[in-house]
Amino acid sequence: MSGSCSLNWEESKLITYPGNPHPLGAYYDGHGINFALYSEFATKVYLCLFRPHHDNKDELIEYSRIRMKEQTHQIWHIYLPDFEPGQIYAYRVDGPFDPHNGHRFNVNKLLIDPYARAITGTLEWHDSLFGYNIHDPSPDKDLTINTEDSAPYIPKCVVIDSNSFNWGGDAPPNISYHESIIYELHVRGFTKLHPDIPEEIRGTYAAIAHPVTIDYLKSLGITAVELMPIQHFTTDRHLKDRGLTNYWGYHTIGFFAPDVRYSSTGTYGEQVLEFKRMVKKLHKAGIEVILDVAYNHSGEGNQFGPTLSFKGIDNRSYYRLAEDDKRFYFDYTGTGNTFNCRLPNVLRLIMDSLRYWILDMHVDGFRFDLAATLARELHAVDRLSAFFDIIHQDPVIGRVKLLAEPWDLGEDGYQVGKFPPGWAEWNGKYRDCVRDYWRGQPSMLSEFAERFTGSSDLYREERRGPTASINFLTAHDGFTLNDLVTYNDKHNERNGENNDDGESYNRSWNCGVEGPTDDVHINAFRDCQKRNFLTTLFLSQGIPMLVAGDELSRTQQGNNNAYCQDNEISWLDWKTADNVLLAFTKKLIKLRRQHPVFRRRTWFRGQPVKLSEIEDIAWFKFDGEHMKEEDWQHDHAKSFGVFINGRGMRHRTALGVRVTDDSFYIIFNAYHGYIDYKLPGEEYAADWTLIVDTSKDAVIIEGDEGKRYLPGETITVHDSSILLLHHPIRDHEAVV
Repeated sequence: MSGSCSLNWEESKLITYPGNPHPLGAYYDGHGINFALYSEFATKVYLCLFRPHHDNKDELIEYSRIRMKEQTHQIWHIYLPDFEPGQIYAYRVDGPFDPHNGHRFNVNKLLIDPYARAITGTLEWHDSLFGYNIHDPSPDKDLTINTEDSAPYIPKCVVIDSNSFNWGGDAPPNISYHESIIYELHVRGFTKLHPDIPEEIRGTYAAIAHPVTIDYLKSLGITAVELMPIQHFTTDRHLKDRGLTNYWGYHTIGFFAPDVRYSSTGTYGEQVLEFKRMVKKLHKAGIEVILDVAYNHSGEGNQFGPTLSFKGIDNRSYYRLAEDDKRFYFDYTGTGNTFNCRLPNVLRLIMDSLRYWILDMHVDGFRFDLAATLARELHAVDRLSAFFDIIHQDPVIGRVKLLAEPWDLGEDGYQVGKFPPGWAEWNGKYRDCVRDYWRGQPSMLSEFAERFTGSSDLYREERRGPTASINFLTAHDGFTLNDLVTYNDKHNERNGENNDDGESYNRSWNCGVEGPTDDVHINAFRDCQKRNFLTTLFLSQGIPMLVAGDELSRTQQGNNNAYCQDNEISWLDWKTADNVLLAFTKKLIKLRRQHPVFRRRTWFRGQPVKLSEIEDIAWFKFDGEHMKEEDWQHDHAKSFGVFINGRGMRHRTALGVRVTDDSFYIIFNAYHGYIDYKLPGEEYAADWTLIVDTSKDAVIIEGDEGKRYLPGETITVHDSSILLLHHPIRDHEAVV
């Protein structure tokens, strides 16, 4: 549709009431629908109602446009009696077009409700979606105004009945942080190629809820799925023009709406019910649901981006704009814009959204993308910002899991270890250090020991425990675990950016050949390295996060920035799964879950718990002697042994029972050569049983089938491998 949007509509014949300013969004109360929209600087607001065309149900026509005349505290509101859930709607907002003062109102643009609980359709890129003339050759073209109507090309909002779903006694699993094992997955990519899931539901919420998926997750042993963004998002036009898409989903435009692309049952609110059924099934299996959320920016870009929602509703009241010329946007996220979390209405939007996902959708936590952005006050990241204050005191949000990606792209944006108590952080220093250690970098021993024991240097001063650290080796951005040991360099050519995108310094090592090879020795060494990484991850103090498919040797063919690849590069190929590595991973996870000594809630002290006992942790050289300070500093040092005392934990259960466990001795060897290790004296254990050797693919978790060793005996450690030895405490109850 082209031409100017007509505002000369006949006055609506519909019966309307003034309505209420709260709750924001469209709310069905059983008798009608209340609509409420925040806009401080708007002069007129129109509620636009849509219905399917009688000849083509896929085409939506605007059949009524109602001016909302009631305004309370900058919230425009109206009530439509006798209207039912399923009503399709959007807004048009009029006001000053004055970009230099931050105003970009354009009544010709149909706008998505920021509080929409469901959104039907996806963005169809068209010139009319821009508030300015994009064909103007001037660098100031964003100061022009585009009068084309954008309605045919923009997704519409759908009213739902939030109380219609039967949760049937659903309750959150409430898994403690120290018992958590997080599994990052993409709803579409995880099941798109799964041969045992019905084809018509692959890549959807229903597929995640399918018994095949649930059984796999339970058998793997993880406790929580961290879903990559499922809030309704947009795809950049330049990607669409290149035949690509926004696969990761970080350009959110609907912070209350589960994305319609992952629905198998319908697009007019059915996606909400399907998401709820998924959560209910996961909870029944004892698995928590954590959402990856990006409240730091929207999918509207900068001054040259489209007008889809916030920009047209009240640009100045949502975004951080340059102080000297509000035509321009601050960009701490690399996406073109940044939400202004100093403004009460923006904070309210974020908090209302979080509460909605907790109370209405029953999710168990959130991972905040580029979380440092949310804490910026003027420019600096402020640990006492309003965002943290509100989160901390909120009785709903404060009780779920809060995970931070503790950095952004702005100045001083790297904030690892600096978030307040109550938060866990993606520990980027853990990832970097462990990668460097296993590729043989010098001077890594001391830091590796720090990361392995929970990163007390980052979290202890704030009286946070080891569970403040989310330990991860890979994530959605970057190499997969398989590619980490297969490629030295990124191979992102299919992204269409001349391989210039993505991180160039990956701390990876291809083990001698770039890419796949038929060399059996290199492949065997790569398999060993994968086992080294996984064993380090699941024996480390903190919360482990595994990326879906790493346990199956999933590859992205060297692409370390597959944000735009909704295809076989990103999808998990179940037919080529590495079932040997899968079995190894399952046993590692079971071992961690069986033994609380690997998931402590308190820090090691390196001291005896009682005067008559040995220390809770001790470090050894290959000759059986204790590590001294100078031993940690040698550039060439790449190996050590560590004793973990099962009787050295100082915490108790909720019922006051002291937590005890068996003792373990772990030998890490990143040398490219064998080392003979002398085991500690009998004061540490009367005997040891070898239960993990990463130079092989076996893990013993039941019984004492492994080879037994006596105190002071010598054991050979293969090059680039880990040995884990076990000493059982026969009667835990006797330990008081």
